[in-house]
Amino acid sequence: MKTKIYGIKNCNTMKKTFALFEEAGKPYEFVDYKKQKPDTALLAKFIDELGLEQVVNKRGTTFRKLDDEAKSATESKATAIPLLQEKSSMIKRPILVFEDGSMQAGLDEASIKRKI
Repeated sequence: MKTKIYGIKNCNTMKKTFALFEEAGKPYEFVDYKKQKPDTALLAKFIDELGLEQVVNKRGTTFRKLDDEAKSATESKATAIPLLQEKSSMIKRPILVFEDGSMQAGLDEASIKRKI
């Protein structure tokens, strides 16, 4: 099984992540949220494993543009999942599922290098 990298192709953080794998000569499978909308089961798995705070990107433009009601929807798994499906840019990038099944959200170069 290859590491799966979830995100959006044109994001600078994603480009840095791809470069880490390419420099290490490690194959990966990329899943682009813009081409393959994340389903409920996948988002629930991310949230269960990583926690809602790690999955929802509250620092990005998409989140900041939300009204207060939509922002409060990100505080609960049940209400966050439909919002994240609709606005996949709010999912922290990258989310990695490594060969051993462990997961990581965000670009932590040292951690990624240890895992690959």
